[in-house]
Amino acid sequence: MPNKMKEYRGMSDEQLTLTLKDLEKHLFQLRFQSATDRLETPSEIRKAKRDIARIRTLQREKELAKLEGLAPEQLATRITSLSAKEASNAPGKRQAHRQVARLKRFYVAKGGTLPGPTTAAPAPAKSAPAKTDTKTDAKNAASEKSEAKKTEPAKGSGK
Repeated sequence: MPNKMKEYRGMSDEQLTLTLKDLEKHLFQLRFQSATDRLETPSEIRKAKRDIARIRTLQREKELAKLEGLAPEQLATRITSLSAKEASNAPGKRQAHRQVARLKRFYVAKGGTLPGPTTAAPAPAKSAPAKTDTKTDAKNAASEKSEAKKTEPAKGSGK
């Protein structure tokens, strides 16, 4: 197994991507064979899954290394461009949302400050009074309903 990791580490990004696609196709074929009861060695599914996980781990390591090397200003421009993609209803906005969240964590870790309402400090101060108001309003409404039930005569008694 360590030999596979050494082999994968020696590959370029394009080679890793192609190998990943091949492994995913192979895993699909194995699952299909498993569903039709023609799979001779069930352990191959587990091996394929582990190889896919190894490659994805290496790709993530390389991505993190690239992000570490970027300046905070470059991270800020990436965040704004991905936020624009996320705001539009174009395909891929879920992935853009995840990438924005990751980049924001890197940006804050490098000493950058996030602009606008995305900072965490003002949000609880605004929402805290609203929560207490809704609780008291709910209690008042419940007490008014119980008082209304007490004053109404019983329905259906006929007397």
